[in-house]
This record gives sequence, structure tokens and C-alpha cells, in this order.
Amino acid sequence: MAPGPKKHLKRVAAPKLWMLDKLTGVFAPRPSTGPHTLRECLPLIIFLRNRLKYALTGDEVKICMQRFIKIDGKVRTYITYPAGFMDVISIDKTGENFRLIYDTKGRFAVHRITPEEATYKLCKVRKIFVGTKGIPHLVTHDARTIRYPDPLIKVNDTIQIDLETGRITDFIKFDTGNLCMVTGGANLGRIGVITNRERHPGSFDVVHVKDANGNSFATRLSNIFVIGKVSLGFPFSPV
Repeated sequence: MAPGPKKHLKRVAAPKLWMLDKLTGVFAPRPSTGPHTLRECLPLIIFLRNRLKYALTGDEVKICMQRFIKIDGKVRTYITYPAGFMDVISIDKTGENFRLIYDTKGRFAVHRITPEEATYKLCKVRKIFVGTKGIPHLVTHDARTIRYPDPLIKVNDTIQIDLETGRITDFIKFDTGNLCMVTGGANLGRIGVITNRERHPGSFDVVHVKDANGNSFATRLSNIFVIGKVSLGFPFSPV
């Protein structure tokens, strides 16, 4: 018999950033396939039941089948839909908007935002390539593909996307002196200013970051997410 897709996830093997206790059950909700990987996402059921306490059990979360939960402006009815970093979660009936970001301990924080902030999101550019008929394409960290981007946008830059139209409204270059948040590794969730970038051809580049307390640390280039310029401040107030 051929091995198929895995459908279960033990509670002990679940990512630590979900903050699930071990004694309340054997299994954890396995996220369905989506724009974020299993280790970098937060299923909708955990967000509504464990974080917001809007439901007591998994069955109560199934009320989202009534189409009042939106992620990035689109209705999502799957309770295991994988929401991830910088996603905007909107609840129509309560008028609440949230943005998923990491706290200083590297866990997903429930960050409330205004309706104006909920109209856009920041995305990191993962790949730029030329498709058929010479059309340039851009791929972001949440699996969006955008055609005809600004030629000045390069890999590792951060773009601001209007969630209603899906178009790029602004972008921030990956430069020294810009604010960034670490989205992976031992320094997950830390915020600081990019001070230096070490290039290592054939291996991964190392980026040196200095936080608000003056402490310096280094991490891989792939873990860096630029969130703003020091002169302009943060695009949103982080936790």
C-alpha cells in the first residue's frame, strides 16, 4: 500500500509557538495545505479557541462555516486553514481585526489593528523571475505571485500590498539601517536595525542586527523580514 499524505499530528510534535499543553489531549489540529508551512503557521481553530477564547471546543469553531471569518480579505471556512506571519484576520460580526506577528519570545501574538491598517499587509519578496512571453513575476513569502512588479524591487525587499486589489502600493529596500524582524532561528521575534551583511557565496549570507537595547546578534538572511525605515518608524506598532 502506497504511503499517502499525513492526516494527523500528535500534540507533542506540534510546534512550540502554538503553546498547546500536553495533557489536554493526544492530538493537535493538523493545518491544511495553504500559503504557510506547518511549522510557520497558526491554524484558525487554535487562533479562535486557544487565543481569543471565542470557542470552548473544536466543534464550536465550526461556526466559521457561516463565512464571517476573513483572512487577508478573503472568506475562509476551513477551521484548519493555516494563517501565518503578517496575515490579517478579520471578524465581521465583532468588527475586530488582527495581524499575526511574533512576540519577543517567538510566539504568535494577538495584535489588534484598526480597520485602516487591515487594508494592507507586508510581504517579503522570495523570488523574481521572467515567465512566458517575457512577463516578470514576483513571488512573496505567503505564496502570492504578482505580475509586472516595479523593476526596482529585488529579492529580500518588503512590499506593501493592498488586500482589496492585490496590487503593490509601496516597497522597502533591504538595506543597512532599516528596521527588521527575525522570523526564524534562535532569535525568532526579535526586532532591530540591520547593521551589516556578510556575503558567503555557495553558502547562506549572515546578517548582523542591533536591537533597541544595543545588543547585537547575527542570523541567516532568510530569517530577516524588513518592516520599516528607522526615520519613518514602524508601519504598525509591534508587540
